[in-house]
Amino acid sequence: MPTLQEQGISVYLLSDARPVPGINALWGEISQASDEPLSRSLRANVHIRSTALYIYTSGTTGLPKAAVVTHERVWAASFIQGVCGVTSDDIFYINLPLYHSAGFLIGMVGAIERGMTIFLRKKFSASQFWDDCRKYNVTVMQYIGETLRYLCNTPKKDNEKNHTVRIAIGNGVRTDVWTEFLHRFGDIKVRELYAATEGNIGFINYTSRVGAVGRVNVVHRFFFPYTLIKFDIEKEEPVRNAEGLCIEAARGETGLLVGKVTKRSPFVGYARNQQQTEKKRLRDVLKKGDLYFNTGDLLRIDHDNFVYFQDRVGDTFRWKGENVATSEVADILTMARCVLEANVYGVKVEGHEGRIGMAAVVLKDGEEFDCLDAYRQVVSYLPSYARPRFSQDSALPGNDGDVQDEESEAGGGGVRPGSHQGPPVLFRHGEKDVCSADPGDLQSGSLTGNKTLAARTGEPFLFTEQQLVNLVNHWLSWTLPLTVMFLTNTHCEFCRFYFS
Repeated sequence: MPTLQEQGISVYLLSDARPVPGINALWGEISQASDEPLSRSLRANVHIRSTALYIYTSGTTGLPKAAVVTHERVWAASFIQGVCGVTSDDIFYINLPLYHSAGFLIGMVGAIERGMTIFLRKKFSASQFWDDCRKYNVTVMQYIGETLRYLCNTPKKDNEKNHTVRIAIGNGVRTDVWTEFLHRFGDIKVRELYAATEGNIGFINYTSRVGAVGRVNVVHRFFFPYTLIKFDIEKEEPVRNAEGLCIEAARGETGLLVGKVTKRSPFVGYARNQQQTEKKRLRDVLKKGDLYFNTGDLLRIDHDNFVYFQDRVGDTFRWKGENVATSEVADILTMARCVLEANVYGVKVEGHEGRIGMAAVVLKDGEEFDCLDAYRQVVSYLPSYARPRFSQDSALPGNDGDVQDEESEAGGGGVRPGSHQGPPVLFRHGEKDVCSADPGDLQSGSLTGNKTLAARTGEPFLFTEQQLVNLVNHWLSWTLPLTVMFLTNTHCEFCRFYFS
């Protein structure tokens, strides 16, 4: 507290009393405040790109940093609900922290712009969620990927579809969870978002296509230019040509998303942290002297122009000359009935370049590891190079974008074939080897398994050629309202400033 006071920082508590000297009781301040309009002199020097607030974010790497959020960004974020189809007649349920972008900018500020009713809960409760929705006639809910998973993990009830929720807005939901959520709780429009608090590019799911949320929009891309560029996973840097420029990723190829820094799409950076701000700037991308914001995220645009989130830089490893996205593999493992959570990472193997897949899994309560089911998911949906060769039953310390380091306890600094009794295994469950493979499979990288699986289970196994619909959390952007205003020639002081 003394340090905060020395820096001139005021601390407020939602209380009528002051429990600690130096802390202001906010309710008292509010009750004493005048209801008259503020004097214009108090905001004489405030303009659209003045700092409105700071939101701490870790970005794609490093410790939390104070991202500068301008009035322009607050204003633009307030239209996300409108883009998602929310109206003033809706009742919005917020159970996310208001110190993050989702709860405050999209939830609270968006509700103010819509002029709607909000139901604010102190924290998320999976067991009470639907009862709250029914009690308060909630029509719009907010989520992050984990909250939808928690809802899907609750015991099934007969009245699960008995509610008035019609729209869910959020980010980070996995494809399998998304599908299960709709199956259990009814026809709810899921509006999946992709953005960074400090970023200058984003997407919003304005379609109902599960797993592929967001699509390339010519108008959006004209006003807010972005591109996907080739990225070297091992060197953790963009691939450049002989002229020193970045190389655009081909259609269908995973690439690093970068947003061009322009007057319409600025990157303000982090407060009092020029070093970290500079790290997010990428120069000489498509031509000498240009400047882009490095999102640190790997995305893919398919041949139908749908945009897919693949992974974050660093959340991948390379095996057999191919890049493996850890979240993609983890998503497939969690499709097995027995697996609650999975954390996938690459470990070194003696005599081989790159890293081989290792998965730490947490089993659902009362479940035993079902090797057959897990193996079916892995072989059906993943190419051979992406299939994890080792697995361990483990309590995960964290799984949201955190990849185990190869030198960690889980990784053990690598894997040495022959360091455990028996042949190399596809999965390792605790101290027990299951789904053992032929010794040559590890080196060949071709655990196709028809022979091995049938021999061990006596059960015929049918393979499919289905490909995983990659994990998505994108959004068409908070910028859509600006584009609509421009195209419809909506005249307002902000538009004249913004598009001048």
